[in-house]
Amino acid sequence: MALAAAPLSRYLLLLAQEHLEFRLPEIRSLLSLCGGQFSSEQEIHVNSPFWILGIPSEEMARGLMKRTVCAKSLFELWGQGRSAGELYASLKSYPMEKMLPYLQPESTYKIQIHTFNKTLTQAEKIKKIDALEFLPFKGKVNLKNPEHIFCILEDYGTDPNKVPEEPFHLYFGRWIADGQRELLESYSVKKRHFIGNTSMDACLSFIMANQGRVKPNDVVYDPFVGTGGLLISSAHFGAYVCGADIDYNTIHGLGKASRKNQKWRGPDENIRANLRQYGLEQYYLDALVADSSRPIWRRGTLFDAIITDPPYGIREATRRTGSPKEAVKSAERSTENHSFVSSNYHLSDIFLDLLKFAAEYLVLGGRLVYWLPIYRPEYTEEIIPCHPCLKLISNCEQMLSSHTSRRLITMEKVKEFKDEDSLLDGQALPYRGHNSFREKYFSGVKKRIAKEEK
Repeated sequence: MALAAAPLSRYLLLLAQEHLEFRLPEIRSLLSLCGGQFSSEQEIHVNSPFWILGIPSEEMARGLMKRTVCAKSLFELWGQGRSAGELYASLKSYPMEKMLPYLQPESTYKIQIHTFNKTLTQAEKIKKIDALEFLPFKGKVNLKNPEHIFCILEDYGTDPNKVPEEPFHLYFGRWIADGQRELLESYSVKKRHFIGNTSMDACLSFIMANQGRVKPNDVVYDPFVGTGGLLISSAHFGAYVCGADIDYNTIHGLGKASRKNQKWRGPDENIRANLRQYGLEQYYLDALVADSSRPIWRRGTLFDAIITDPPYGIREATRRTGSPKEAVKSAERSTENHSFVSSNYHLSDIFLDLLKFAAEYLVLGGRLVYWLPIYRPEYTEEIIPCHPCLKLISNCEQMLSSHTSRRLITMEKVKEFKDEDSLLDGQALPYRGHNSFREKYFSGVKKRIAKEEK
């Protein structure tokens, strides 16, 4: 006879109200990384700041909060309701044996109130706290350094122009842990030593590492590494990182600077210096000048995750090495006369090569996380490039303009790569209409400017 699964404890997750589409894939990925899974018991309303999760243990819940940048705080849920009366009835029915360990006479505690979309006066907060006097608190109140923190959370909806008198939903729970939102400030691109035109926002960079389920001692690779922004978030989580890029100047920190009021890059502006800035240099393997369309690695499974942001042809050119016959001109790449002949590299070819590379070089169960640019009037889910060795895990949209966006695609390797899997040009055919993404992007910009002038 099969053993019944352990009952899931109910937790209340308080989420940040940004990058709404990315929150659920990040939480799903982190739960699986911590050894759990997203069950049918979860109560999720995608746009709501409050989610109820079923998690097997408090240890797993804390593990989730040590990684997430989409969630602010997590609470062990003791009660909930659509009115104060429903909340109090729910609290009275909560098992006393689960409460008592945190209500002992020798313990200290405090009760806080968090309201979403409404501000309460101090008098209103005190009144709501006093109404909980039926709970058997026996410890002493300590507002500065309590042993246990409890919270009343009230949801007044998401419309700031229509705030109701009474909350739509109320919750009460024991605080467990906060998320990693402070990382967004400490790793801000504004403070980073070495940046480029397309350096990734810190929040999105950490979301990508979390969706890639990056963990300590993993090896993470970025084939379009640029200034190494995506390596930093993976290294923060203890992974060894490496990358490649076709641009010699970027890899070596040469040429014109991207930062305002700075003409040329300094001698110490490079990827290694970025990791050194955050105390992560020990996780840096190397960055190579290489063409992603021509893999340089020996065959075999080398990487636990591939996390990348390929060029779209807007701020950074899409190019690969070619023969002199393919090129209109040769361009000098640096003061040391490193030069190469470039040829067009269509977006569909970029992503087809990327998926082939991931299928061959990822470990089984490893993840590929990348951005796919989209012309929205022509978008359907069928155009997402696919590969028989890779399973689509999530697909989230970030708007770029009214008619263009980019989608964060997460895929997992579920099948060992074989030579016959490499002949998959047809898999990218549906996406080829987006090869002219640059022209479509700027045509929309020109139309908007003309409309504004008119």
